[in-house]
Amino acid sequence: MTDPALRALVVEDDHSWQQILSEILTDSGLEVDVAANVESASLILKAQPHRLAVVDLSLSPNDHNNYDGLRVLDAVRRLDPNCQTILLTGFATVELAVTALTDYGAFTFLRKESFHRSQFRDIVYRVLVSAPHQTTPGSTSSPETPASPAKGRGMPVSYHTERALVVEDDAGWRSILDELLSDAGFHVRACASFGDAVRYLRREKFTLAVIDLSLKGLVGYPWEPGTANEHSEGYQLLAATRAEGIPTVVVSGIAEPEEIQRIYSELAISAYIEKPSFDRATFRRVVEEARLSYQSLSELSALTDREREVLELLARGLTNKEIAEKLVITTNTVKRHLKAVFEKLDVHTRSAATAKVTGGKS
Repeated sequence: MTDPALRALVVEDDHSWQQILSEILTDSGLEVDVAANVESASLILKAQPHRLAVVDLSLSPNDHNNYDGLRVLDAVRRLDPNCQTILLTGFATVELAVTALTDYGAFTFLRKESFHRSQFRDIVYRVLVSAPHQTTPGSTSSPETPASPAKGRGMPVSYHTERALVVEDDAGWRSILDELLSDAGFHVRACASFGDAVRYLRREKFTLAVIDLSLKGLVGYPWEPGTANEHSEGYQLLAATRAEGIPTVVVSGIAEPEEIQRIYSELAISAYIEKPSFDRATFRRVVEEARLSYQSLSELSALTDREREVLELLARGLTNKEIAEKLVITTNTVKRHLKAVFEKLDVHTRSAATAKVTGGKS
């Protein structure tokens, strides 16, 4: 499958996991070195280059607050910058996972409790066929010892009937997004491919979608109608969620300003979050905004055409008399329409009704 000269490093203090990982990596055509701690890993990294390093987060069996794996990721960045890293862990929080992916440049992270050999083989293959990892000139390494993870998850679970679709081919990011959306009260369908996403869209009703543009390792380029990129899987899914009226948040590594602006204007996404600057609080906020937007659209869809016209004029600040004159109806008819609008939108004031249209708060 690969050039036998390519090497992999397994940094893991558990002998059973050393055997499992080494076996899969050897079957993938890699020569495997094994280390059980930061010091041994550093010596091996200095001795010869590696294409891939699989690193356990905790390298102390009796200390669950041990994050020596992050020190190894930092050593890889300094000593072997063309080596891709996979973080393996049994208890990583969202904060630690995001840190590994963004600050330490990990290719992905995997949870031991949901480890699957086939998935791991697929990730190894993706590493081997991808371009060698390069560190950004002038970048600085993260501190060797991160802050303790936050206790609790912060968001109340209150929207259990809402469904969110996550389409992300990276297992680490898929796990992060799944966890955050579950904490927000969504029932999450997470998938890695265009085909699975389309299948879910046809079978279920979603109130939110979170999509990565670069599925299956596709490289993102500015999207233009009529070009090959118009047909790339991520963009096709954005068009599909737009057609279904599903608020969509893009979480992607593609960051060209012109392209982002075009996606906002032509595909009507709710928000765009760049992976290198991913922030949990920002993600929570845009998810809440998208959820409220969907609720407002659903409520407005219950209005008749005339009721919607009356509401839009109300939102523009017109009085009942001015609305009546504009629509050539009586003021009593305006009042009847407004009464129906208030009941359908479950509001009691003109300002609250206006907020449903403008997205503001009553």
